[in-house]
Amino acid sequence: MNTPHTNILGVGISAVNMRHALDTIHTWIAQRVPHYVCIFTVHSVMECQRNERLRAIANRSGMTTPDGMPLVWLSRLRGHRDVSRVYGPDLMLALCDESIEKGYRHFFYGGAEGVADELAASLTERYPGLQVAGTYSPPFRPLTEDEDQQVVDLINRSGADIVWVGLGTPKQDFWVADHVGRLEAPVLLAVGAAFDFHSGRKRQAPRWMQRAGLEWLFRLLTEPRRLWYRYLVLNPLFIALVTLQLLGLRRYTLD
Repeated sequence: MNTPHTNILGVGISAVNMRHALDTIHTWIAQRVPHYVCIFTVHSVMECQRNERLRAIANRSGMTTPDGMPLVWLSRLRGHRDVSRVYGPDLMLALCDESIEKGYRHFFYGGAEGVADELAASLTERYPGLQVAGTYSPPFRPLTEDEDQQVVDLINRSGADIVWVGLGTPKQDFWVADHVGRLEAPVLLAVGAAFDFHSGRKRQAPRWMQRAGLEWLFRLLTEPRRLWYRYLVLNPLFIALVTLQLLGLRRYTLD
């Protein structure tokens, strides 16, 4: 990893804040060096406990940002005082804003049918002059090799500098890891819910809930059937495992 990181249950969470993350991405684009970025929550870290491939992808990324206040708090506890939340939807807005002057071209890959187009329209309205290289919402099934190559060719022909991927964890993380280097764009970002939030399909938690680490409660109340297991089972298990790690009763490596 190019940046310091915190070992949280064997997942290397990059010790970054929003400014650090943006500056790093600007450097990659200037150098045309391909990297992918994972935006990790507590749920993502817990997925890594049962999916070794996902854990390896997170630990090989250019950045695996702390998109969740528990990950920020643990990083600060380990001595990384400047760490702050790098929330996928906020990173998208900040990078789009700074792209106007720099002239970056953005490709949006993912979401249900029509979502990527709605997202692009919303962002160009919010940031006049934003350059959208293209959009593509894949079908809800694995693509064939030929179909996948067609997507690669489409994105490469678009001249995109940044490819935003919204497929949900862990599918989006697998996708960016599998396509980094095949795509000419130097930056691939797996941002998940940012597609639904900024397209207007779903509501975001109020800022005060985000800052207090209560976004999980807002999302549970708005989507209880889909998210009950994540927040009522995995979150308490995360707390238990982290407690054992902090006490030295359970050890994790980043190998």
